Amino acid sequence: MVKSQSRRCCFCILALVCFVVIICICIILATKQKCAFTHGASADSVRYSNISSYCTLSTTKRKCAFTHGAVSADSVRCSNIGRDMLLEGGSAVDAAIAALLCTSLVNPQSMGLGGGAIFTIMDKTGKVKIISSRETVPKDVQADLLNKCPKTTPLAPGSHWIGVPGELRGYEKAHRLYGKLPWAKLFEPSIKLAREGFPMPAYLAYFLQEELIKNLINGTELCELFYKDHRPRDTLKFPRLAETMETIAKEGADAFYTGKIAKDLIKDVQERNGVLSLEDLSTFTVRVSDAWSVQLGEYKMHFPPPPAGGAILSFILKLMHGFGLSPASKQGDQKTLTLHRFLEAVKFANGQKHNLKDPYFSSTDMEYIKDEKFIKHIKALITDGSTHNASYYNITPSVDRFGTTHVSVMAADGSAVSVTSTINQMFGSTVYSPKTGIILNNELADFCGQAVSVTPGEQPPSSMAPTILQSQEKTLVIGGSGGSYITTAMALSIMNHLWFGMNLNKSITEKIVFVSSSNNVLFENGYNESDIKAMKVLGHKVTDKNIYPFLNVVNGISKEGQCISAVSDARKHGKSAGY
Repeated sequence: MVKSQSRRCCFCILALVCFVVIICICIILATKQKCAFTHGASADSVRYSNISSYCTLSTTKRKCAFTHGAVSADSVRCSNIGRDMLLEGGSAVDAAIAALLCTSLVNPQSMGLGGGAIFTIMDKTGKVKIISSRETVPKDVQADLLNKCPKTTPLAPGSHWIGVPGELRGYEKAHRLYGKLPWAKLFEPSIKLAREGFPMPAYLAYFLQEELIKNLINGTELCELFYKDHRPRDTLKFPRLAETMETIAKEGADAFYTGKIAKDLIKDVQERNGVLSLEDLSTFTVRVSDAWSVQLGEYKMHFPPPPAGGAILSFILKLMHGFGLSPASKQGDQKTLTLHRFLEAVKFANGQKHNLKDPYFSSTDMEYIKDEKFIKHIKALITDGSTHNASYYNITPSVDRFGTTHVSVMAADGSAVSVTSTINQMFGSTVYSPKTGIILNNELADFCGQAVSVTPGEQPPSSMAPTILQSQEKTLVIGGSGGSYITTAMALSIMNHLWFGMNLNKSITEKIVFVSSSNNVLFENGYNESDIKAMKVLGHKVTDKNIYPFLNVVNGISKEGQCISAVSDARKHGKSAGY
């Protein structure tokens, strides 16, 4: 009798334990499913969530969008393609290349095979390398080229501005060093898109309806590509470019630089009065180097060396870090003071841009810009109660520029890629190669206002600054597009996230301020009016003209522990993807 009661008691306890375990499992599964639906995924495809908004996991009490890998490109279509490469066992570089190839179709006004790129790559051990395939000056460049720099317009169309395209050589080098998937695999999604077509992206359609762009493209061979009956096409197809991509996928980058594609491309360019030659293509060389690095408190910042813009960005951040920024810096009177100091820091940064030259062709050494003594000297020149005239900041006015695209990638093994690519201004040179389907860059226009001469093989100065920041707890992979807007937009996003306590999404979506090359201050539409008024009182030259928000774009990924947040800037209708 006693044994029977004991057995019944043990059975009841066991049943109770099982019941509790089952309830716990159900709660965990329900929580995970809720998180998946919050990200826009179906119950059968949790790991394919593609929206970067946060979801609170009750089991960890932490906000976490993704836990393995993520891609932040300019469009959800391209972010998804990059994410899929990660899911198929690809590396961060594989995902970045696939996303860039897609972006060359979705945002052809910004980048493509006729341009150049800069990769900042961190391997799984934390070592960071730079691969620069930025365009270079052709050997037969016009001697009087810089006399043709535009005076009344920000755009510089024409075949004389075409630099030697380095985009594909950059992909090739990055893939050889860090790729896992077959080269051809990276091209498959974009070849299909180019051949079968896809709906006209809203972002591109907006530009195509602007009078400035209509006038730019009018009379060029781009008209037939993007317009039908004087209206943006409903569906975009790139059949000739699909053939070019297919050949490159099969034969490698040499098909572009020494094969039939090279011959067809050069023939098209020279028929349109360009000086690009087969020798320019065949001798193009990618630059591989260690990253430049600076310490920002607990974070180490890695970025490309000059003539890329990372040195200018790091200068601003080093100056601002010296003011001991924290969430309190955005409150009350401190908010006004912080904004004023930032504007002053950017003005001093503008004063350093004239030193941003290709070290292969210039004796100017910008190592000084990382020196703590130099930073402290400049910081001491920032006065809290006033601003100054242009000469105080040693400013040499240059031309503000707009363009480019950026992709950030974080892989499951901890490796990461921050890559910025461009054909320079909107639709580059507007020179289209009918035989290859490629739009050519106008990169040589970046020398305007920055140099008195150009030399064959030289890279032009750039605002591009693909960046990776590391601490013991966090990794931030971030970059921007929008030409001259890149520097201030990235600086603000980084400060917001690392020092002001904002999550990544808010850090990027916050309204920005821009200081032009002539020291005029422009605020994004919707910026706090009291802050604007305060800057006017302090003497800043605030213009009534607003920032074009669609030109200022930052895409970033932040990883803390196993928790990944990924944001594609909504200003360009972008969405990230991850799993």
